[in-house]
Amino acid sequence: MGTEEHRATAPKRLDIGILSISTTRTLAEDKSGHWIHRQAQKEGHQVVYHQVIPDDARIISTTISDVIREHHPHALLLTGGTGASPQDVTIEAVRPLFSKELSAFGVLFAQLSFEEIDAAALLSRATAGVIDNVAVFCMPGSLNACKLACKALIFPELGHLIRHIQER
Repeated sequence: MGTEEHRATAPKRLDIGILSISTTRTLAEDKSGHWIHRQAQKEGHQVVYHQVIPDDARIISTTISDVIREHHPHALLLTGGTGASPQDVTIEAVRPLFSKELSAFGVLFAQLSFEEIDAAALLSRATAGVIDNVAVFCMPGSLNACKLACKALIFPELGHLIRHIQER
């Protein structure tokens, strides 16, 4: 079966979780998370969880496990904590949980970012993978980065990806 056939048989409505990683923002101030929330709904998906948590590796990994166990999302979209500063620990917290890494996501995101922000794209460590049959995407915290990742990469292929993750 080819890519187009896979897309045609992919689920159209998915359950989405959103985690914003920030030590300074509250849920009310979470522009990127709220944009992802609205965009997911526009795409026909249901947001089953949305929260802001601190940039703390233990809290991040525990929250991911709790959200997956309690809310059963098809995908979990994380925004923030992917930079190069010492307090950016999202990748370090998430990567050990992956059963599979979707290595093309980071490369494609960097390429698209480079087209928009030139060499500053080097600072992003965006990544994606699968945890307990849930697609997990880690994006930078900026609103523009979230828009780019979601519009160009995540939402166009999410149903297709979930179809493959759930194959038996």
